Formats: sequence, C-alpha cells, structure tokens
Amino acid sequence: MAKQGTILVVDDNKAILSAMRMLLENVFENIIAISSPEQIRTILQKTTPDVILLDMNFKAGVNNGNEGLFWLAEIRKIEASIPIVLFTAYADIDLAVKGIKEGAADFIVKPWDNERLIQTLLKVASLGKKDNRQNKEKNNNSASPRMIWGESRAMLDLRILIEKVAVTDANILITGENGTGKEMLAREIHALSKRRKNIMIPVDMGAITETLFESELFGHAKGAFTDANTDRPGKFEAANGGSLFLDEIGNLPYHLQAKLLTVIQSRSVVRVGSNQPIPVDLRLICATNRDLEEMVDKGLFREDLLYRINTIHVRIPSLRERKEDILPLATVFLSKYCSIYGKPEMKLSREAENKLKQHPWFGNIRELEHTMEKAVIINDENILDEIAIDLNKNKNKAQKETTTLEEMEYKMIKETIDKFEGNLSLVAQQLGISRQTLYNKIKRYEL
Repeated sequence: MAKQGTILVVDDNKAILSAMRMLLENVFENIIAISSPEQIRTILQKTTPDVILLDMNFKAGVNNGNEGLFWLAEIRKIEASIPIVLFTAYADIDLAVKGIKEGAADFIVKPWDNERLIQTLLKVASLGKKDNRQNKEKNNNSASPRMIWGESRAMLDLRILIEKVAVTDANILITGENGTGKEMLAREIHALSKRRKNIMIPVDMGAITETLFESELFGHAKGAFTDANTDRPGKFEAANGGSLFLDEIGNLPYHLQAKLLTVIQSRSVVRVGSNQPIPVDLRLICATNRDLEEMVDKGLFREDLLYRINTIHVRIPSLRERKEDILPLATVFLSKYCSIYGKPEMKLSREAENKLKQHPWFGNIRELEHTMEKAVIINDENILDEIAIDLNKNKNKAQKETTTLEEMEYKMIKETIDKFEGNLSLVAQQLGISRQTLYNKIKRYEL
C-alpha cells in the first residue's frame, strides 16, 4: 500500500502521540504530532496536511469538547479544505454530530480500533480533494435547490398549481407548519419563473430587529445615523429584477406592516435618511406558519397587507397529512448524505421503515432530513435497522415532567405563546426578554 502524504495529530496525551507515530508510520509519509493546539497556526503556515486528527479536550478535567470545536473552527478559518477527524474519549453522539455539522469529516472514539482508525484516516485523506469538488458543486447549486415533491396526491396537486402560477409575476403567500419546506418551495417558484436568471433574496422577518427594519429592507443614505458611512441598498433593491422572499411574515409587528405595505403598493423604496424614491421591480413571495386571516380578525395583521401579498395562496401539507411521502423522502436524504459524508449506499430495513412511518413528524421534512443525516453519520452498516433511527423526542417535552432548566424554559415559552395566541411582542414583554432573544429560542426549540 502506497503511503499517503502528511497527517497532523493533535493530542495532549504524549502516550497517544507515540502510539499514533508507531501505528501510522507505514501509512503516512510524514507524521506531525503535537501536544498543544496553540502550535496549529504555526504549522499550517508552513505546511498543508492531507488530514488532521484533532483531540477534542486538552485541559485536565474538561470533557465537554468545546476546545476541539473551537480549534476545528480555527483550522477551517485558516484552510477550510483540510479534512479533520475528531478524536474523543467521550462517546457523545450529539457532540460528534455537532462537530461534523461544523465541518469535521469524521470522528473516532477512544479507545480506538487500530484497523478502523487507519481506514477512517485513509478514506478521509483520499477523499479530501473529491469532497472539495463536491462541496464547490453543492455550493454552486445551493442558490437554487430544487423542490423534493414526493409522491402523494396532495403534493402532485400542489406541483400542478405551482407550475401554473410560477410563470406569472403574481405575489404568492406560502403557508404551512415549520419544517414543511416553505423556503424550498419559494426557491422552486423562482426557478420556474421568468426571473430565474436573476437573484432571489431571502429575508427572515422574525430575525430583523424593529430598529433595523427600515434600514435592512429599504436601505439607508450616508449620514442617516451613526456609522452610516456610505449609502447602502436594502433587500428590496438587492432583489431588483429577481424575487424577494419574506419568511415568517406573520411575525412582523403591526406598526411596521404599514411601511411594508407602502413599498409594495408604490413599488419603490425610500432609503432611511433620504427623500428620493427608488423604483424596484421584483416578484414578492411570502411565507408564514401562522393563520393570517385569524390574525386579521384579532387586529394583529393588516387586512390590506394580506390582500397585497396573497394574490395566490398555496399551503404545503404537513408530513402527517401525506405519510406516503415519508419513505421516498427518507430514501432521498439517505442517498444525499451518504454522498456528502463519503459513506457506501445505505438502505432501510423493514423495521426501520415501519418506525419512520409511525412517527408523528411534528418537525416535518426538516426533522426527517435531520434524522436521516444523523443515521448516516453515526452508522456504518449498509442496512439501517430500527435502532439506527434515532427519533427526536423534543416535541414531547411539554408533556414530560419538568426536570431541567431547558425543559422549564421550553414549557414556559410554549405556554406564554399559547396564552398570547402567537403575539411575539407580548410574549417577549411577558417573559422579560427581547424579541430577538425570544425568536432565537423559538428557533432552537422548534416551537
């Protein structure tokens, strides 16, 4: 077997470094072994290893893996193309998954199996260049990912409707539960439209603070406020000629809805600090998981704004409403992540299929995709059984006995949202936190 190039091993245990030198001397031409991660930057200035084996804990008594995740991020800042394998004595699957999601190629648990360690390092080193090409292709295609329709009648009817309305310039409102793929559908609409050669700008309305709302969407003129050193176009101008996707439109505070309505009606924006209207030509697509008509009845959403954004209303059914799509989607995600993580093709056993079909999928497609990605990462078998399918139990938190601060926080936020019927401004005020903090926690707990 021909030797590979260079491996950098980073571990504070000198006995492990010695063991790695002996084990890998016939595998790699050059073995760089260091006990302090502080040396990483200096080494990477002189050489580019083919693979890095990175310990996740360097301080005595610290075993939460944060150091490893920190240095993972630092290495990727210096040279993102170097594949990194995490080395940990603590078989924490969630931590390992987090590390891989943040850019690691694989992970190895101590005590290790020599043959498997060598195979993992060789695979990662040899696939490094191939993975870089795949990542570039994936990034190039990510601007307009295509919709995964499934096979159900509900999605077939939706597809027929989308293909009819996408070619027009009609404003479209997409509704559906969290995780059903509203942004993906918006991108599909743009890809099928006559504006597809131009950009689609997504905006998460719930993540924009009220003080920055006008500046972010409409732009600002030089000198409009402190640190406004230059003219800056907003999202509306950036989307000129293309499409603007306003996600979570139902979270926009009532007093800001009139400003948005004015721009939509006039098809022009006035930057903060300026009096000059700037024409904009774009296709508006909005999305929400809330019932806007009910919000109108309660005085929480402007009726005239609803009419403007709701020329065409499309609703994405939840995964519970189209169970026949669960297995086809799971198969698509299995294939996708086997390719991304360099794993052999995997299939589901009959027991695993039954487990997937019986799960309620309150997180919808997002939860299903996360589940399949996790299964690919932590398993090496070609056939995945029901044990390999680790289902998310977070949705049952509200029903469980509260035992942790996280669960208490989840329950409190959920109950307050229910109490104020989704009015996030009142919820934030009741909880004594900022609206932005509340929104971040809603995202975290998938409420």
